[in-house]
Amino acid sequence: MDNDFLLIGLDGGATKVNGWNIEVNNGEFDMGENNYGVSYFEFTGYSDKFMATDIQRQLKEFQSDKIKPGKKETRQGEAYVEAAAEVVLKLVQKSGIKRVLVGEGMPGLKTADKRGIAVMANGPRIIDYCDQMEKILKDYNIEFVTSIAALGSDAFYCGIGEEYAKEGQFKDIQNSYYLGGGTGAADALKLGGKLVSLDDIKDWFVKTWEMKNAENLSMEKCASAKGIQEIYGNFVGMSVNELNKKEIYPLTIREKALADEKNAIKTFEILSENLAQLVYERLTTIYAGWQGIFTFVNPNRAIPGKEHPYKGTLLDSVIIGQRLGDLFQVAKDDNLLWQPFFQRLSYLIMKSEILDEEAKEYYCPGDSFDQKLLVISKLREAPALGAGIDAYLTYKNEKTY
Repeated sequence: MDNDFLLIGLDGGATKVNGWNIEVNNGEFDMGENNYGVSYFEFTGYSDKFMATDIQRQLKEFQSDKIKPGKKETRQGEAYVEAAAEVVLKLVQKSGIKRVLVGEGMPGLKTADKRGIAVMANGPRIIDYCDQMEKILKDYNIEFVTSIAALGSDAFYCGIGEEYAKEGQFKDIQNSYYLGGGTGAADALKLGGKLVSLDDIKDWFVKTWEMKNAENLSMEKCASAKGIQEIYGNFVGMSVNELNKKEIYPLTIREKALADEKNAIKTFEILSENLAQLVYERLTTIYAGWQGIFTFVNPNRAIPGKEHPYKGTLLDSVIIGQRLGDLFQVAKDDNLLWQPFFQRLSYLIMKSEILDEEAKEYYCPGDSFDQKLLVISKLREAPALGAGIDAYLTYKNEKTY
């Protein structure tokens, strides 16, 4: 071990928070032996009937710096924080080390100091998130090496995990795009040998969750486990909650498709078509700037520009991660997802009026997409790993992104 404290990475989601201890050996990061996860509903104050504050009101209060969470919102937020503190406490108990360094990723727009949540589409605003959690844990005599620096984005933490972890797929390459699918979709980019924050390039690069196709289907639904369930659920008349109770997840839907269930087959037809279109959009945007292949979930979103400093870049790899990566892993060479995806992607590239002949030959030697360029991530818990790594690099002042 390179340190005398417990390094913890937390990944907070829509329904639960997961945490891992992270090992640092000779400058390399890897998941430790201990992990723990807990759902928010297990804590007093949580309500499954909670309704988030109207998003326009949230944005208005955020922009005017006058955020005023209501009583119900505050109680819901306390349950979220208590869940995260519980995960840290359990990991401390498992390890026997009471001195900790904690990093955490959470959805939503963050407060100016990045230690609270200022806007959350489907959850409570918690403007003093880190203060609350640190107070709870200090009451249990947990010692913080340093205060939690920031609540980060799980998407960017996926990128950090892939860049710095022992088995990360961003290592030793110059240019790559990462697409992770869990509850939502996570995008990460490494260009010119460095991680790029998508918030810094929003004037030309659009996140997956922001885009929809001509049929009004959100690209996030095609890339995320929950979204895949929603697509299938629409065909069979079941909600995601009902599917979860019946333990019908993306891998289960795949099994149903292989057994010739028509609704499951239609689900995978939608996935292969739209995931190919999404990857094609990434390749063309990076190579030639925004082309308007998709429209926006938010109609008021500023139109991206065509100019950016990375134009002409050909990617060394496209990385598929999290549960979407699991799906691609089991689908390898099948005629349900794998082959249709590559056939459609190859067609889009070869017929493209955006890519020149050099780019087409690079991506599709022999008129078929070079499958070696598609890499499946080995980091199942990339967001938690990235959160811990970011906390460590910030503490050591060793960031290189």
